[in-house]
Amino acid sequence: MNAQIVNVPSVLHAERATRQWLEQVVVGLNLCPFARRVLDAGSVRIVVTDETDMEALLMAFATELARLESEPSIETTLLVFASAVPDFFEYLDLLDMAQAWLEEQELEGIYQLASFHPDYQFADSDPDDEANYTNRSPFPVIHLLREESVEGAVASHPNAEGIPERNIRVAREKGLAYWQNLLKDLTDSA
Repeated sequence: MNAQIVNVPSVLHAERATRQWLEQVVVGLNLCPFARRVLDAGSVRIVVTDETDMEALLMAFATELARLESEPSIETTLLVFASAVPDFFEYLDLLDMAQAWLEEQELEGIYQLASFHPDYQFADSDPDDEANYTNRSPFPVIHLLREESVEGAVASHPNAEGIPERNIRVAREKGLAYWQNLLKDLTDSA
């Protein structure tokens, strides 16, 4: 796998690329039908760290979780890793550590994590399967969500269980070249 985060020019670059991805892909293609409301309300926090040390990355995660605890106006946080975990499997290790920390702090059920990475690959899928692009982002991201908000959004959606299938269909209809060019453009032009 070839991650797309080599020679990142700045934290600001990663923030802009992530915001554009959120607006154009997640909201624009309606991959998450719940995202528009929180984005329009200004309650999405995008925070970028340029740390590379695993302990520092976990501290950034803990800091953002504490911010969610203390600032209820923040609905959700995208923690973006501008210079770290370009390898998808290393990223999964970080995600596992973050999940373990969440459980140790007895915050599972209050918050949940979603994962996005430039080389995201679902288990048993081909690396070039367009379905992987439903979870591919310009930079590695751990998405921290309030469980209560997720449950409310899912309960109000007429077909929440159909969202993944719909997203896979959209991803495959767009085609591999579309996704590759889109992520490259987002990463290069932000």
